[in-house]
Amino acid sequence: MASPNAPSGIAEVNKLAELIVASVKDVVSEYQGANSDIPSLLSTESGPFDAPHLQSAKLAKALLVIEAACAQLTYTVTAPGHVIANKAYGFEEPIALQVVGSAKVADHLLGKPDGLHVEELGKLTQIDAKKLGRLLRLLATKHCFQEVKPNIFANNKISLQLVSTNPVSGLVGHVTGEVMVGSVRLNETLSDPKVGSSTSVDDTPFVLAHGTSTFGYYDTPEGSKLRDRFAQAMVGWGEVTGRAMLPKSYAWDQVPRDSVVCDIGGGNGHASLGLIKAYPHLKVVLQDLPATVDQGREYWRVENPEAVQNKRVEFVPLDFFTQNPVTYGDYYYIRHVLHDWPTSDCIKILTGIRKSMGPSSRLLIHELVLQHAVRDSAIPNQAPEPLLANYGVARVRPYNQDLNMLATCNSQERTLQEFIDMGEKTGFKFVKLWDAGEAGLVEFRVV
Repeated sequence: MASPNAPSGIAEVNKLAELIVASVKDVVSEYQGANSDIPSLLSTESGPFDAPHLQSAKLAKALLVIEAACAQLTYTVTAPGHVIANKAYGFEEPIALQVVGSAKVADHLLGKPDGLHVEELGKLTQIDAKKLGRLLRLLATKHCFQEVKPNIFANNKISLQLVSTNPVSGLVGHVTGEVMVGSVRLNETLSDPKVGSSTSVDDTPFVLAHGTSTFGYYDTPEGSKLRDRFAQAMVGWGEVTGRAMLPKSYAWDQVPRDSVVCDIGGGNGHASLGLIKAYPHLKVVLQDLPATVDQGREYWRVENPEAVQNKRVEFVPLDFFTQNPVTYGDYYYIRHVLHDWPTSDCIKILTGIRKSMGPSSRLLIHELVLQHAVRDSAIPNQAPEPLLANYGVARVRPYNQDLNMLATCNSQERTLQEFIDMGEKTGFKFVKLWDAGEAGLVEFRVV
């Protein structure tokens, strides 16, 4: 018996099909406007819109709608048992990605459009050829790599993301490696009456799996071998989630010359580096732990020596739990930092920032902003019906990342209201949520 609140299934699938067709027309129009063909899945050539910051608002929305509507249409018309079984078996794909990424299969296939036989790949990777072939066939079935002839595999535009020099490969290795090893202990941890409700970083599935917290792991003998990959993963995370969107996500052209942007916990400053390149009239103060700031100084000397020479950037060490940032900056920018910490620690971080701000300073929190899967009139830019309000599968990565943060740090990604609540508790008033691609830029002013 159908639920009394359920819409007509036929009407729903027809509407989903209409959304797909209309959005495909928008995508084709955008590529034609750029005098470009849409790169085939089998292509290894770059397209004009391969990164979030290269996409117009129209194209970005069309891509979201296509991904969300295709998944929702599939789930609507497919047998429920088939859908749930596929979800349960989904863990095999990241395992396969971990193996072929560690073995650098994509690297070995560079410049070989006709592909290599699994026997040759087995010799190059020192992995049993028949077993490697089974992994590659699973991935090719999910459109990562292509099987050009039986047992002969080649790269495609998806597998190129696994080339070891691509930062996204570091992200894939990190998530399918130490993060996934910890995440499989999530049920065990949440079911434990002693630690299930804890917000301590010492009471996480990651600790249960690795014997140490995320913050200490990369100083252990095991974790130190992965330290460089972790650094690469953070750059890859920025690539995927649109760090280059920062110059497009705020009205920087209206900000006065020599305004100071304090990049709090900014790592090597790769996000603010892009901002300065786009708006050289600004100044940046990069603040992080001393060793990280030293890495940032070297990074900027290579990537933007002019900014260093002209003193458009400063490097100031900071432990934001024991020190306050530099005082009276115009903008305090904090990117993908708060999601590392439970709310109690976020309050401490924001309180320290607030103490350093002048009356006209602004706080910009650049994080994933979760939406409920049901419609909420207070949230802008919701998906068109009958899609889920949060774009469903097209925006599922923030929800995956939320569980990653739970498993690794006992922390979380947050909704807009949760950001607003933290701001109100620390002396801030919400101004605006700016669209920053997959993430959001939450603007606050001081009370």
